[in-house]
Amino acid sequence: MPLSRLSTLSVGACVAVALSVPLAAAPASAHPSSTRGGSLVLVGGGLADDNAAVYGDIVRLAGGTGKARIGIFTAAAPVPAEDPDRDTPDCNNSVCNGDYYAKLFRSYGVADAQWIPIDLDRSGAAEDPAVVEQISSMTGFFFGGGDQYRYVTTMTRGNAQRDTAALAAVRRKLRGGAVVAGTSAGAQIMAGRDMITGGSTEPGLRDGARPGYFDDPGILAYLPQGGFGFFTEGLLDTHFSRRGREARSIRLAADTGHRRVFGLDEDTALEVTGVGTRHRSLRVLGLRGVSVLDLRQARVTDSQLWGIEQVRWSRLTTGDRYRAERWQLVVAPGKQRVTAAAGPCPVVASEDVFYNYEIVALAEGLVGNRGCGSVSGTSYEKDPQFEARLTRGRDLAAWRAGAATSFTGVVIGIGAA
Repeated sequence: MPLSRLSTLSVGACVAVALSVPLAAAPASAHPSSTRGGSLVLVGGGLADDNAAVYGDIVRLAGGTGKARIGIFTAAAPVPAEDPDRDTPDCNNSVCNGDYYAKLFRSYGVADAQWIPIDLDRSGAAEDPAVVEQISSMTGFFFGGGDQYRYVTTMTRGNAQRDTAALAAVRRKLRGGAVVAGTSAGAQIMAGRDMITGGSTEPGLRDGARPGYFDDPGILAYLPQGGFGFFTEGLLDTHFSRRGREARSIRLAADTGHRRVFGLDEDTALEVTGVGTRHRSLRVLGLRGVSVLDLRQARVTDSQLWGIEQVRWSRLTTGDRYRAERWQLVVAPGKQRVTAAAGPCPVVASEDVFYNYEIVALAEGLVGNRGCGSVSGTSYEKDPQFEARLTRGRDLAAWRAGAATSFTGVVIGIGAA
């Protein structure tokens, strides 16, 4: 069995077909957190099957083992006709992915897990009363990866992106205490306004962000209306430091007037409880980290090539919490404060600062050596070539548990190399 499900593709044509939906035997009658708002579990992609911390958290928030009922959405994936491996164990399409995740959640002890049959082959299903009834019987939901714009296409209507009956039902369940989880595109679709729809780092830095959806990885694109609007604490981005997306999300935030970005690493989740209340709580689970980029003091420089200064970076690892209303990292109990060594900056060999956690390695070198005032790295692309420079903020601090380092007070600047 593969370790994770992830697909990236362009949007195809929508074809409506008749649909028969398997309904639950009886609707769930209660949610464990109904008086405290709903919950989100947002995963940066690459979610391993054996990540019990994340899957277990989703099951717990949905009512616990033997009680949780999980509805699976996979509309971001290709439909079977687009999948050359559709009849093999390597299939990766909306139908087989739904079955895959349903079996996986059953292995974690849920009472039931069912695919919600909405995809580009079944665009009308999102208005089907039988599908709405199926959704209403669930205590939690999981949105798989692929292309987040397919969720927009299948689960909203018109330029205003009005809720379909299915999305309205999910929204009601979230308000009532259900958990809504998603990985990769399934996490990205939870975003509020200016949801990113695609684009690689270097062209995005050079040319800036454009509204819309484009079948072109060179265009840093965003949807002004956003995604489903379940997460409103800041911009979201996924596969964050693995694919070096710090820079593209900073450019998007600067271009659209956002002051904060949450970057989700792979196999790592940001849990948000108290959704819909004044008492939201954010916590990190999983293997890597969640980055919070603060642009409140940032200043754009554009004499010849776009640049920016004074972006403040905090990185949270497993167990850490974040107080969004205070812009404050709360370190998990038991983590040890890092005492910086007296030596100079360590040498970090890198061909691309915007790839494969290279910028994280630079930051860890900066916070671990007090003789190190700044570190920098350059992009792989040379025409133009960008440089990311990290410096020590006045409130720089770091904590460590095992190999994971949490920090706050690293300052990012990006400009011409």
